[in-house]
Amino acid sequence: MFRSLSVVLALVLSPTPAPSAPSDAVGAVEDLVLPVEDIIGEVESLDGTESETKQGRQVTVSLTSDVLFALDKWQLTAKARQRLREVAAKVNDDGAGGVVRIEGHTDDQGSDAYNLTLSRRRAQAVETDMRGLLTGAGVTLQARGYGESRPRRPNVVQGKPVEKNRAQNRRVEIVFTAKQ
Repeated sequence: MFRSLSVVLALVLSPTPAPSAPSDAVGAVEDLVLPVEDIIGEVESLDGTESETKQGRQVTVSLTSDVLFALDKWQLTAKARQRLREVAAKVNDDGAGGVVRIEGHTDDQGSDAYNLTLSRRRAQAVETDMRGLLTGAGVTLQARGYGESRPRRPNVVQGKPVEKNRAQNRRVEIVFTAKQ
């Protein structure tokens, strides 16, 4: 047994010459250039109603509209106001000032015009509420609705609607720049 083990070790540990190219081999040597992708960290709440994404210094807090609004409405619920106080505290603590974008989004149900109007009104409702909660000097709020043009997940997969994805697409995002 030891003899066979020593033979195997000798074969494994003995240096092997590097393979050489055939003498008639000709070819250009090219540099490999590979793109470096940004690392994007995302944290999502257990119930999936809130997520936070950080890319560089840009932080995006996403709240599903089911938490903020009743179906097809743009008036904030009492529960929404509490969530927005928590987000405002985060912006106050971690934000570097400057522009805070509030972006409204919808799923693909309804017409484009309806969804664009609904997302704009929802973004404006969040902006109005956040205006009284942000205490940092030099903070400017910008509200914009995107309708269904920027889904997080596909609304339809293999020709079938996916309600879980649609729920994640119905959201308001608060985007700000974090301190260094």
